[in-house]
Amino acid sequence: MMPRDPYAALRSVNYRLFALGGLASAFGGQIFSVALGWELYERTHDPGALGFLGLLQAIPIVVLALPAGDLADRKDRRRILLWTLPFVFLCMLGLAWLSYKSAPLWSIYALLLVESLFNAAANPARAALLPQLVSQETLSNAIAWNTSRWQLASLGGPAVGGALLALFHVAWPSYVIAALSLWLFWFCVIFLRPTPLLITRGAAEGIVHRLAAGAAFVRGQPLILAALTLDMLAVLFGGATALLPVYARDILHVGPTGLGWLRAAPAVGALIVGLTIAYRAPLKRAGVALLWAVAGFGIATVVFGLSTNFYLSLLALALTGATDNISVVVRHTLVQAKTPREMQGRVSAVNSVFIGVSNELGAAESGYVARWLGAVTSVVLGGIGTVLVVSGVAAKWPSLRGLGSLESLGPEEAKPAGD
Repeated sequence: MMPRDPYAALRSVNYRLFALGGLASAFGGQIFSVALGWELYERTHDPGALGFLGLLQAIPIVVLALPAGDLADRKDRRRILLWTLPFVFLCMLGLAWLSYKSAPLWSIYALLLVESLFNAAANPARAALLPQLVSQETLSNAIAWNTSRWQLASLGGPAVGGALLALFHVAWPSYVIAALSLWLFWFCVIFLRPTPLLITRGAAEGIVHRLAAGAAFVRGQPLILAALTLDMLAVLFGGATALLPVYARDILHVGPTGLGWLRAAPAVGALIVGLTIAYRAPLKRAGVALLWAVAGFGIATVVFGLSTNFYLSLLALALTGATDNISVVVRHTLVQAKTPREMQGRVSAVNSVFIGVSNELGAAESGYVARWLGAVTSVVLGGIGTVLVVSGVAAKWPSLRGLGSLESLGPEEAKPAGD
């Protein structure tokens, strides 16, 4: 038996380019998020403003993700990124200008909506491009490195973002840096040479039928549906990220620098877990590990919500990152490995809707509940809700508990939408 190669994906030039550009983009995105959340809360002192931000970013995902996924299954995914990312770049520069001029909040929200629209159009192509860059045998390894790369950016980006806010006392330099980071990703995409996508099914069918086929595939895969539902509901209830500016400013009293460390803390735990998964043998009981990880995420969220000690809060957030990363690796591997390549765009779009609903609507839910009941109550109730979600999903989809090694997964045959 051949020894496991922890660097299998990194031996591909295509993947190294994709990972380098993705690292830069994710790093800049974290800087952007820290600065945006701090600026909105500093100007309004209202958690509801953070909730509205999440709602604003969720709408384009829900509206555009499925059509964008269909486009990614019919057109060159690399070219889609080359056309859409420049508009995101320009929107970020526009936000920097509006922030510099202290423009009214409505103008910032309006441009954020436009930026979110182009991001929603690009994300399915970005997610579906990965299987064209590596072999099926190294896909699981690539996903593990992807999550590690993301968490590395999530570790350094917020820390740098907080330091930039403390240094400049304004947000617009952070927006400029985020835009330049995205430009580097776009530059790397130019040199990618993905395996050509063979469009063999559904090319002549109408868009409604093609989208229905993507949704029907997910509905017909209990493991994928269970993992997506578990993640969506857990993060919808248990996400505390949107309220970190409130905790940094009003509860823990650590300012923008402390906010950067709070945002970075989940990445510490996630990075350790991601590297461990990349180096060790694959999970033998991935389903059980997933359920325990999400339950641990909920418990750690409750601890963070109740904590008034900065270092305990950092530890609790690190545990949320560690447990969440197990969920990310299992979920992404399920989606990428079991989906036929000609449906990767549409299924990735369905995944994007689940992620968008959980992350962005979760932020909206946290912000508005915090406005009505207080930030601590919002976070604690969310963590308890996450633990209850695990029980419900385990009961609804018992097959998830029986999921074994991720390396044994392979693409399933897509069924017609009408079946």
